[in-house]
Amino acid sequence: MISRLFRIGALAIAALLAGCAVPQKNVDYTAFRESKPASILVLPPVNSSVDVAASAAVLAQATLPLAESGYYVVPVGVMDETFKQNGLTTADEIREVPAAKLREIFGADAALYMAVKQYGSKYAVVSSTVTVEVDAELVDLRNGAKLWSGSKVVQQASGSGGGLLGMLIQAVVDQIVNTLSDRSYAVAGMTNNMLLSAGQPGGILYGPRSPRYDTQ
Repeated sequence: MISRLFRIGALAIAALLAGCAVPQKNVDYTAFRESKPASILVLPPVNSSVDVAASAAVLAQATLPLAESGYYVVPVGVMDETFKQNGLTTADEIREVPAAKLREIFGADAALYMAVKQYGSKYAVVSSTVTVEVDAELVDLRNGAKLWSGSKVVQQASGSGGGLLGMLIQAVVDQIVNTLSDRSYAVAGMTNNMLLSAGQPGGILYGPRSPRYDTQ
């Protein structure tokens, strides 16, 4: 019964989801083009949201859009274990490691610093909204120069237009779906894709492993 409600709720929400994103400002790519980074180290995001799972959720889904954009990305497991072996276990501690030291340890050309500003669901009587907001900054580990920065907010709202009864039923379905699955995790993946994929307005440039390298 619960699985059936889950499927029904998922289909209903998929039909009603509405996403929004904050547009990017004009970006100066001069330093990025001069640096020509080929490899990127993604650091654990600093989390200022109320959900303790936010940092791990965003980190787990940051590698794919960068790799598909043409970069070699240091495996998250390697990064995490290396810091643990050196006594660094929090994103705030890791953020304080000098760029030159990160370059020495991992050999990457650049590091991606991320911050999760919002992550999670907010419920009203007849609707719910999932919001994920992520800031990112790409830094050259060879000289400490900032190559690129961006920010993305994605919201997905669900509700019902079928009168008060329909809205109340939809709210119950939303609560069931959110209990059985983490919609915030999926929205975090969308946020990362929009923020970290090359070819997006204000996004990163294509890397040397992409056939579109040097086309922007």
